[in-house]
Amino acid sequence: MRKPIFIILSIISLFFGCKEENKTEKEIEKINVEVTISRFDREFASASPDDLPKLRKEYPYLFPAPDSVWVKKMQDTLQIELMHEVGEKFQNFEKEKIQLEEFYKHVKYYFPKYKIPHVVTVTNDVDYNNRIILADSLLLIGLDNYLGAEHKFYGGIQKYISQGMDRNYLVSDVASTFANKAVPGPRDRTFLAQVIYYGKELYLKDKLLPNAADAIKIGYTEDEFNWAIANEEPIWRNFIEQEYLYSTDNTLAKRFLEPAPFSKFGLELDAESPGRLGRYIGWQIVNSFMQNTKLSLVQLMTVSAEEIFKKSNYKPKK
Repeated sequence: MRKPIFIILSIISLFFGCKEENKTEKEIEKINVEVTISRFDREFASASPDDLPKLRKEYPYLFPAPDSVWVKKMQDTLQIELMHEVGEKFQNFEKEKIQLEEFYKHVKYYFPKYKIPHVVTVTNDVDYNNRIILADSLLLIGLDNYLGAEHKFYGGIQKYISQGMDRNYLVSDVASTFANKAVPGPRDRTFLAQVIYYGKELYLKDKLLPNAADAIKIGYTEDEFNWAIANEEPIWRNFIEQEYLYSTDNTLAKRFLEPAPFSKFGLELDAESPGRLGRYIGWQIVNSFMQNTKLSLVQLMTVSAEEIFKKSNYKPKK
């Protein structure tokens, strides 16, 4: 009898949880948000050297270099081609504007005091490590980092990086940049603290991007995400058996948390696995914790990794 009762209780809990989420989404939808976007990339692409004083006045934060550097950029054939490709891919930014406004509605709901930044689209020489820059009241988006995974400009970039250089990942990357500032850093050097830190970031993205695919949120392809789901139990078992959770070994971050072509268990399955599987596990632990608590999203940010882990009662899916 215990199993049917558990199933019934789970269904009831799921029903009321969905009802509460729908209520929250209706409240969020009422929030008025206007995202201001400046297409510097298009303005610069159509400018001549004579227009530089005007651009410098309008965008002083983008002009630390002398005009001669910008004139050279205007005349560089590779830069001209790059700006052309961006113009073709992003002839308009309406889709992203709508998505950004939805995202910032959710930000304002959970973080009412947050001031929405002015969005400026740029090209940044395909500097994918700095594709999104959030600085005070400005959000800079390097559109040349979102031309599509197979774009010719990305030929020399490793596949595990270029697969995320698609416009489908753009708003998720903006959310990641926000989450990076909203979630306090790990309190200690243990692997568990780092795993939970990334789990908090991804859980935060769940709430701020409720309509985004989970694979997009973590930066996976659908196949990679499905692999993580299918192998969650052996991944977790490996972490426990190898006693990784309370280890302060710095190499664990490189093996399981940092961007990489695959995770490094030292097993035959390594080549099949996506990188950053520690983040995926952290996400599941935080999800489990939040299902067992009435804490708000903001309160979650300050809960220790140890408390989250112990109260999560996390058990991987088999």
